Amino acid sequence: MAFHRSALPQTEGGLFLAYTGMETDLLFNKGFDLPGFASYPLLETDEGRAALRGCYESLIDTCQDARMGVILESPTWLANRDRGAVIGYSPETLRRRNIEAVELMVEIRNHRGDFPTVISANIGPRSDAYAPTERMTPEKAEAYHCEQIAVFAQTEVDLISGYTLAYPEEAVGMVRAAKTFDLPVVIAFTLETDGRLPTGMGLGDAIELVDEATDQYASYYMINCAHPDHFRGILTDDRWMMRLRGIVANASRCSHAELDEAEVLDAGNPAEFGRQLSEIHDAFPQITILGGCCGTDMRHMSSVVRQLNAV
Repeated sequence: MAFHRSALPQTEGGLFLAYTGMETDLLFNKGFDLPGFASYPLLETDEGRAALRGCYESLIDTCQDARMGVILESPTWLANRDRGAVIGYSPETLRRRNIEAVELMVEIRNHRGDFPTVISANIGPRSDAYAPTERMTPEKAEAYHCEQIAVFAQTEVDLISGYTLAYPEEAVGMVRAAKTFDLPVVIAFTLETDGRLPTGMGLGDAIELVDEATDQYASYYMINCAHPDHFRGILTDDRWMMRLRGIVANASRCSHAELDEAEVLDAGNPAEFGRQLSEIHDAFPQITILGGCCGTDMRHMSSVVRQLNAV
């Protein structure tokens, strides 16, 4: 059964860690081959499953030691029909991998205990998150993402998390699709070095547009896959900021285009990373979900915990 689907603990107070930097850590630091940057193929081997389990258990250890909650993100960001087809995955095989991803996280939660541990079904955009070639209408996005979300609705997920979104119409479709299956949903937009979405829209405008089109169904919003320096200047006291509850940041100050071309990992400065996220939480206490995206590993997560504890 889903433990927290009816009441997400991260919306009721307390600090939570979330981690979506698994792919860059596995690829650059641990030497795994990730076809098309997808991590769900690791579910197919004992070695791959052990690596995924290790990522989750390390994050749980970090959170338990700090008495913080944890959000486990499934390795399914690229497990949709279009992105899967590029690396040879059929819809039926994708369906099985999506289910297996959730089963792995639930198994870990059942073994380690719930303190609390939130199971998040991580879904990504239909096309390139940083340079979308096609902007779907909300209706097309809803129909497209319903396929993957329908699979997750049959599992023990607590919520759907739409990560690294570049334009609001796709976010609207994701939210409506989640609502169809009575699932909580979170939307995380990605930002460029100027603090705006890749399409040029301001973050506040995007959040307000999605809320207006969905009757504020999303549980909250996040920023992900951007360095704190890229967006710290847009965080204000405007009304839309109260809908922003999470930051899952990049370690590197490089642009998305520069990261795509990089042959070595830019892990930034873990100590600085933790300090910057702690400062954001201190300035905006409603931002209680913090974590790492591209280029981060457990050093960065531990630094976040240390800085928050120090404050």
